[in-house]
Amino acid sequence: MGGPLAAAGTIPGVVARAASTYAGRPALVSPAGTVAFDELLELVRSAAGALIDAGVATGDRVAIWGPNTPEWAMASLAVLFAGGSVVPVNTRYTAVEAAALVSRAGCRVVLAEGDSGGRSLSQEAAAMPGRVTVVSLGESAPPGQTSWATFAGAGSSSAELDRRLAALTPGDVSHVQYTSGTTGAPKGAMLCHGAMVETTARWADVVGLRVGDCYPVVSPFSHIGGHKTGLLACLVAGATTVPVASFDVGSFERTVAELDVTVVQGPPTLFHALIERAREGSDALGTLRVGVTGAAVIPPTLVRDMLHVLGLQLVVTAYGLTETTGVCTMTRPGDPIDVVAETSGRPIEGVDVRIINESGEAVPAGSRGEIAVRGIGLMRGYLDDPEATDASMRDGWLATGDVGWIGEDGNLRIVDRLKDMVVVGGFNVYPAEVERVLLEHDAVSQAAVIGLPDVRMGEVPGAFVVPVQGAAIDVDSLVVYLGERLAKFKVPRTVWLVDGLPMNAAGKVAKAELRSDAASRLGSSRQVVTDS
Repeated sequence: MGGPLAAAGTIPGVVARAASTYAGRPALVSPAGTVAFDELLELVRSAAGALIDAGVATGDRVAIWGPNTPEWAMASLAVLFAGGSVVPVNTRYTAVEAAALVSRAGCRVVLAEGDSGGRSLSQEAAAMPGRVTVVSLGESAPPGQTSWATFAGAGSSSAELDRRLAALTPGDVSHVQYTSGTTGAPKGAMLCHGAMVETTARWADVVGLRVGDCYPVVSPFSHIGGHKTGLLACLVAGATTVPVASFDVGSFERTVAELDVTVVQGPPTLFHALIERAREGSDALGTLRVGVTGAAVIPPTLVRDMLHVLGLQLVVTAYGLTETTGVCTMTRPGDPIDVVAETSGRPIEGVDVRIINESGEAVPAGSRGEIAVRGIGLMRGYLDDPEATDASMRDGWLATGDVGWIGEDGNLRIVDRLKDMVVVGGFNVYPAEVERVLLEHDAVSQAAVIGLPDVRMGEVPGAFVVPVQGAAIDVDSLVVYLGERLAKFKVPRTVWLVDGLPMNAAGKVAKAELRSDAASRLGSSRQVVTDS
């Protein structure tokens, strides 16, 4: 499956191959209707022609700012057909943040949602400084703007479009994917067509994504987990993409039942919610076959519940990052539960992973260090930022900033982010280790551990804990529980019970927000406290 389609080499090549191979089958399904693979090709070609008519030149960067919709999907493909590069913009960004990103990327065209969660992103885009052409995604548009439906249907530059498609190569930049900015200002990783296609084909092969599968894409299209291992994976495999603008467990459950959904990818929190529905007696999730997740902390109980409570046939965990075009390692069908739960699997074909010390030298199996990656998915570099590129890449290897180790079995274990490590009186504490123990407690649903400043020790661990719905947690007993399982210096000195944790667009805990929250809560206190 993966080989012939991957040979297309570019994303437009994948779309064209899918239109021929899967003609008549549903490519996109939404409340607005169904678009077949062959129809998708024609719609995208027309929209690409419209972009060319609007002045988008080969190599231009076009920003897309909106939630998961069929229009977002078609707009992104149209940009690629026109020879441009997609710059996905997070819908959680403020107008100021989005404007700064659009300016840094040099985008003169912004395709933005007219109505998104009470905001008009297209109107905010129109107010950005500089000369920016704005098209409102959707059937309608705010006053004074052109809707995507009107704009995309008016394309006429078919001859120029064919010329650009013929000139497109796997080495051309398809996306400028900005990082989340957790370690400073977001950086634009330049990702190429060939890397997108090849890594996606390998991902689809491992998870068994196939013709006829129905795959609701919950990860934001603005994130690589949405537009790549969601939309592009379905195009590669002949599966149906169902864009999900925002996750609500009740409506998601109805989608599964109505569309016979088979494949789900998302953070552990998504699967916790589905498992809870199944435990409540829901029989609407029975068509689910494959679940894909990934995080530094996945308790074995979650994997068991995904298999035995949700009834999934396959659970896959994976590791990847923006700079490697997503996936680097994956578990495989047949791996034992402890391997799926406690590791991120082995490198996919064409990718090498090693562990390095502070000098950049490889360390023996079983030793902890920084994870380094090279191979088919490696970015070309950061846009207009050679210093940041040189700081992260050396001799073809990317230093990821993640800490981990590789066992004798070849499986990668993620320990934590280097920046998240807490140094307590000279001893290293990895928050993920403490979080894993917290999540093994029956009454704990979610947990996040951060470093708190301390006059004597330099830093000490602090924890935010979300109780299981309906459960009561006695903090003193929780600390005793931790003390029985962890060295004293690893036990959080401060514990807050909270209703939820802040998440970024990738479904990961936004620890920068927690650090800010902790600073405002803590003052001079160093006591174990609760605050819901």
